[in-house]
Amino acid sequence: MIRRAKPEDATQVVPLLLQAMAELAPKLTQTQDQSTINRIFEHFFQQSGNQYSYENTLVFEEADKVHGSLTAYDGAKLLELRKPFLIYLSQPDITDNHLDAETQSGEFYLDSISVNVSAQGKGIGKQLIKAGLAWGKQSGHQTIGLLVEQIMRGP
Repeated sequence: MIRRAKPEDATQVVPLLLQAMAELAPKLTQTQDQSTINRIFEHFFQQSGNQYSYENTLVFEEADKVHGSLTAYDGAKLLELRKPFLIYLSQPDITDNHLDAETQSGEFYLDSISVNVSAQGKGIGKQLIKAGLAWGKQSGHQTIGLLVEQIMRGP
């Protein structure tokens, strides 16, 4: 079942979010230490009003286990949602943070989609994308954006 995320989902959702972000998470947090990265993202997931908040996340849950997540938001709010994260990292100048503005005003942006490796190939990602499209439409958006990067794993 797909549902809105709750703050207490942090320990299950953050690994999925970080899986989707790949090398972007260490870049954003300015550390390679995985436990520090996890702590920072868990903190922000549990807070409201930021890019990685539970408020901006849907989860696919089955038997009380989160198997997938989708983080999405109004593209017009990107800088506003990113600001608390950057201030926390002592980067208050949000216009000069070397991060791409991957979305824009007028667009509902599907930021991060991730499915647990053990649950891949079961259509969970497809269900999350469909739910994200419906969420965007319910929010009054006519345009929904998604950037895709293929990550090669294994031989």
